[in-house]
Amino acid sequence: MNKTLNTLFKVIEIMIAVFLALMIVLVFMNVVGRYVFNIGFVWSEEISRLCFIFLVYLGSIEAMRDNRHLMIDTLLLKVPQAAGKLIYTLIQACIIWLMVIQVRGSWGLVIQNSNNRWVSTGFPAHIVHFFGVILGASIALIAVSNLVRLFVFKTPVQELIAIRDDSGEPATVE
Repeated sequence: MNKTLNTLFKVIEIMIAVFLALMIVLVFMNVVGRYVFNIGFVWSEEISRLCFIFLVYLGSIEAMRDNRHLMIDTLLLKVPQAAGKLIYTLIQACIIWLMVIQVRGSWGLVIQNSNNRWVSTGFPAHIVHFFGVILGASIALIAVSNLVRLFVFKTPVQELIAIRDDSGEPATVE
């Protein structure tokens, strides 16, 4: 199971790299086209915007998995283990609650924009909001798995909040 998840997140990393490269190429192409050849590509702005949005969404999922998101862990490391477990549980519960709100709101926007299209590319406008649904569901699942690891597998809070390296294992500080 862990190998499958590592493969899935490796695919996410590759997608992030592809979106970043595509965004850089399109913006560079548009700048050169406008300033050197006096022509612009309107469609490249929309595709670059989509790439940036997907890059942020996928990067957020990756950051949640690796514990690279913003988290002040000083309190969790200073309090007794039972209190740390309670605080960590509250944090994960808040994350799940906020991601449920994210999913519901994004799904409402998917429905609301189901007939709209982007102006120059003709892409469906709801695709951006659908990725918001994927973001919320993915982060909520990661938070639920964190709680399962805490209560079922008895993983210590210190290990759960450790930043993970590319193999999915807690990183060691040298």
